[in-house]
Amino acid sequence: MAGAFTLPTEYWLKIQITPQEIEHLQNYLFERETPLSTRDLVFALVEFRIKTERAISNGQRDANSRTYFPKEKYQIGDALEFSALGWKQGKVTALRAGVNPSVSEFDVLTVALEDGSERLFAANLAEHALNAGPSTPPETDELNPAAIVQEHGEFLARKLEAAFSNEEGLVRIAGSWFPRALLIDIKQGQLNLAEAVLDMAGGEPLTAEALIKDLDLPAGENPRLAEFSLNYALQNDERFDEVGPVGQVLWCLRRLEPDYVREIPPPLRYEAIPHERSALTEAMKALEAQLDDELTETEDDVRTEISAHTITLIYPHLRAGTLPMSHRARKLFPTAYETERVRFTLVDGKTKQRIPAWVVLEHGYVFGLREWYKAHQLIPGSLVQIRRGENSAELIVEAKTQRSSKDWVRTVMVGTDGGFVFAMLKQAITAEFNERMAIQVPDFKALDPLWEKKRAFEDLVVLVMRELSKSNPQGHVHAQELYAGVNLLRRVPPAPLFALLATSPVYKHVGDLHFRLDEENQ
Repeated sequence: MAGAFTLPTEYWLKIQITPQEIEHLQNYLFERETPLSTRDLVFALVEFRIKTERAISNGQRDANSRTYFPKEKYQIGDALEFSALGWKQGKVTALRAGVNPSVSEFDVLTVALEDGSERLFAANLAEHALNAGPSTPPETDELNPAAIVQEHGEFLARKLEAAFSNEEGLVRIAGSWFPRALLIDIKQGQLNLAEAVLDMAGGEPLTAEALIKDLDLPAGENPRLAEFSLNYALQNDERFDEVGPVGQVLWCLRRLEPDYVREIPPPLRYEAIPHERSALTEAMKALEAQLDDELTETEDDVRTEISAHTITLIYPHLRAGTLPMSHRARKLFPTAYETERVRFTLVDGKTKQRIPAWVVLEHGYVFGLREWYKAHQLIPGSLVQIRRGENSAELIVEAKTQRSSKDWVRTVMVGTDGGFVFAMLKQAITAEFNERMAIQVPDFKALDPLWEKKRAFEDLVVLVMRELSKSNPQGHVHAQELYAGVNLLRRVPPAPLFALLATSPVYKHVGDLHFRLDEENQ
């Protein structure tokens, strides 16, 4: 017996996209003559799949079956299906004239149903409620395309993109698809003009819409088609780089992009240090998560949305003029469909100054804050808050500033012999800071030779530990202080440092993530 039309609970998680559906979506794009996003096409796919499955279930189980209506005439041998019986099927086995003084002539059908039972039905009857057709039950979420896309959209988008990957007839730009055959031909001369326009913009990214004004395209072209065609041509020319966030296509000349957007700034370059992550204690893992280092590898799927995040600056980011984009903080920053470099705007939360900045997705940092750091006189350990802006291409950045005051702060002093020491000195402080990580660096350039020495990791940690411990009467150093200190001289994420503390006999844990050097084992 066939019941009301439904789909299994796991249906959309097991879907395999068919060639017929690919063809349907290609025709869908041809008919509309406008680029559509993967999500738009997922919605069209879901609608088409539901329609197909419903047709199979409700009307095409037997190609010879007819839906029963009392007003129709039937013959012995006709195959029928009955909406009022949950779409049961049956065959007419007998036919006779009906007798009812209050009704004009009609027929009585004897029908053998698929479950083995036999029933009588009226036919050739002009007046009957079922003549209006079967009622359609209210759409449930499991058959509602919008609800299905809401729940399974990301999964279905990945399936669809994989299915489209071998379709040479389709092209993709910034998450939107269009038939290659409908693209407008963009000439080399027009691309040269686009380069000149971007050159005059001085590195400021522009949209295809802005570029088209100077390209002299044929009049009467569909504007969206013209933009998509230009975007496709620019994408295939190495002079141009697409740098827009999701939902926005922006073009920049590669040669005008800042050097440290296309390559990692020296202070952020990390040479992998072999270590046993399993050696980290739960307390170490908790501190690692708190530090939010962009180099920390995590398998956690952070689904909780955040609207603001406070970052404690470490020296490498202050020196490079960058912000770390940790696994958690990444949710706040602009992302892109394809590009690894995204141009966006940081807005100072107090002064409203607009700061051109770049998200470097591959390496997890934001470039463009060097002058802003200088203006606010920030030091390693200063607190910086980021929060959502008015749109996806803006982010508000704010230093936790305070009235300038003198405060005792750990300060690194570099001698003429290349050695360094830490001393507690009174310094002018203009922003709130993390007490364990605050280290005043009077002269950034004085530290550069120490970076260039490239000491062995284990030797460097012992050296920093020894110098830090001198400012504590017990000779203890907290793991967080050591992390900040080591990063004055070499880019090191928490895990290899904490693993060294946990496994090397040189370091003795004295409680609450405080360690001291064990001189006997050095």
